[in-house]
Amino acid sequence: MSGVHETIEAVWRIEATRLIAAIARVVRDVGLAEELAQEALVTALEVWPEEGIPDRPGAWLMTAAKRRAIDALRRGRMLERKHVELGLELERQQERLGDALDHALDEVIDDDVLRLVFTACHPVLPVEGRIALTLRLIGGLTTAEIARAFLVPEKTLGQRISRAKKTLAEAHVPFETPRGDELNRRVESVLTVVYIIFNEGYTATAGEEWMRTALSEEALRLGRILRRLLPGESEVHALIALMELQASRSAARRGPDGEAVLLPDQDRSLWDRAQIQRGFAALERAQRLGGGARPYALQASIAACHMRARTAEETDWGRIVLLYDALLQVLPSPVVALNRAVAVGMAWGPAAGLDELDAATALAGESATASYHLFPSVRGDFLRKLGRLSEARDEIRRALAMTKNLRERELLEKRLRQWEKATPSA
Repeated sequence: MSGVHETIEAVWRIEATRLIAAIARVVRDVGLAEELAQEALVTALEVWPEEGIPDRPGAWLMTAAKRRAIDALRRGRMLERKHVELGLELERQQERLGDALDHALDEVIDDDVLRLVFTACHPVLPVEGRIALTLRLIGGLTTAEIARAFLVPEKTLGQRISRAKKTLAEAHVPFETPRGDELNRRVESVLTVVYIIFNEGYTATAGEEWMRTALSEEALRLGRILRRLLPGESEVHALIALMELQASRSAARRGPDGEAVLLPDQDRSLWDRAQIQRGFAALERAQRLGGGARPYALQASIAACHMRARTAEETDWGRIVLLYDALLQVLPSPVVALNRAVAVGMAWGPAAGLDELDAATALAGESATASYHLFPSVRGDFLRKLGRLSEARDEIRRALAMTKNLRERELLEKRLRQWEKATPSA
């Protein structure tokens, strides 16, 4: 019995996105489509343990969901028809409706999934709503799984998903792939959602773990879906390149006890060479499509500089600074400016890096940097290298006060202890 349930769960993970997408194209309501798909899943849980797993489980689920979609639409039509004399015409319409749904739902194509992606990531939703709905509908994660990944109560996450579905319905968001300039804007929204998911997995904002690998892997899976759906979009390939290159270092980013290991201290023999090659290939594809100067391609090029260096000392920091210069032109942000200051400090010394960091902080303003622990952390490192140890310790203490991730706190506390041991406080 447990084996059957495990199989059903595996089939659901594989088929759910296409199932929901195909139904949503017909009923034009993402929330209703998910309900109907889940009703089909409940039926499978009731029937398959008794009758056995069908030869084509995905097709079985599609047929079960199709029947429920037809029933739902018929119920809607019945509510609109209140006159008995229209009964015969309604029956004819129902027959035509059933035939049309048979045809529509039997043609489960990638376009349906693409429409679902654009709907889940629609700008009418707040970013947290887009993230939750994307992981729910396209990622196939349960509400509990998403809540655990982002360290929020399951009830809160469930409400977030419910609000997102309600917002889409109330805004009458069309279940379609946008065109022209709107397509470009919406692709950017989709990629942003995927990259936020990846980053939360790559370096967790809060909690006891340095990384949540399952989230990074889910973002990569979403990226590969997008690549299949949008093969001519350079930034899709570039984002995959960036994620592949970053994720290739995962095994080296954690010590034996789960502690954080920063890039300069990593054992590069642990980097995943196959994943690095996939990243290089995706970046090359993005560049061939003419997107080499776009944001994700520039970030992937920076990551590629690190991957090509056999040791930390061999890193081409001058080239990385130039890439950050280009990135600032197309994606100006305090975080990009911070990273550029780090590169400047590595290329031309801590004094130059500190000047760039202070300039970036002044330009961004206190409100933009007051809650991001890496600003004081990086500044403290520059100050230490310049021998200004008292100021450096103050900056690390500031960073500690902002840090919510246990592993990052451990890293900063270790750094502070080392600096205090090297030079006692005045």
